[in-house]
Amino acid sequence: MGELKDKAKGAANKAAGKVKQQSFDPETRAEGVAQENKGRAQSVKGEAKGAMGDKV
Repeated sequence: MGELKDKAKGAANKAAGKVKQQSFDPETRAEGVAQENKGRAQSVKGEAKGAMGDKV
């Protein structure tokens, strides 16, 4: 169950980060890059949990 939760959070953060990167404000674009990277990390965490049977 934790696998799906992490993957969903990761997808949401990646999407929100991509939207922020479309801003004209450089600070907001930087936040978007950071948020997208956070989402990628969450997705990887979810995949690892799936591979290990949620024992992580």
